[in-house]
Amino acid sequence: MRRIVLLDAPSNLGLRPPVPGAVPGVYKLAGALREQGLLRRLGAVEGGVVVPPRYDRGDWREGDGVFHAGPLATYTVTLADRIEALLRAGDFPVVLGGDCSIQLGASLAMRRLGRYGLAAIDGSADFRHPGNEAVNGPVGAAGGEELALATGRGQAGLSDLEGLGPYLRDEDVRLFGLRDGDGDLPELRAAGISAAPVGEIRERGAAAVAEAALNGLHPPVTDGFWVHLDADVLDPSVMPAVDSPDPDGLLPAELAGLLRVLVGSPRCVGLNVTVYDPDLDPDAKAGALLADLVVEAFA
Repeated sequence: MRRIVLLDAPSNLGLRPPVPGAVPGVYKLAGALREQGLLRRLGAVEGGVVVPPRYDRGDWREGDGVFHAGPLATYTVTLADRIEALLRAGDFPVVLGGDCSIQLGASLAMRRLGRYGLAAIDGSADFRHPGNEAVNGPVGAAGGEELALATGRGQAGLSDLEGLGPYLRDEDVRLFGLRDGDGDLPELRAAGISAAPVGEIRERGAAAVAEAALNGLHPPVTDGFWVHLDADVLDPSVMPAVDSPDPDGLLPAELAGLLRVLVGSPRCVGLNVTVYDPDLDPDAKAGALLADLVVEAFA
């Protein structure tokens, strides 16, 4: 049985300030979930923390590209080093973010090792890139762009680190939980990126959708896959503590059904958890729910 290793990646470099003069509170995610007893409940071993650079956008302005691009690149390589070492040792990393840009660390680590896939459970595709700025607005926040960057779309300083871009092939990506009618769906499907929005998951059943999506993510096609979990996939009635609490998201039982199948696959090599903001959860109820869902995925 593989060891579960709990690793903190408390970076908020990929999100815009919630209000002028403030910084995104997602850097507290790891501490908040650890307060829920996650290390003990998972039977995990301590993996430590990859300390991020300071949040400081300086004189960045819209149109300047991705803010924090240099620090993000450095952090991605450092995080990839840690994840790669765990994967080579046969361990199962559970990486506590942070915003969604930490997924780049996992994707780069896997790319160093071979061909891997991604199962992203996210309320949005995070697919903004220079080619769709007319629809999605200008690039800037990597936390809304990490899938585009990981698949080779965007500035080379983030999408082609170590000359290994793209880190993920389009056909090796599976998306779950996008809101119905998401404007990125036509482009995603045209690129060959599989996407199951909320309505499809609700109609077919979470477990059935996840099991079908695993086709093609096993050897010999890939060497395995990583699960990326963004808390904003949940409906804001149960998860209001995110930066984009869009309505009509998944319910806890539906997310649990996806995670049980995906994390339970012997080809799943790791999991990261992102975007929960304890600053927006004063009674910690949303954090307790998120911790319960992560633990249940391994039950």
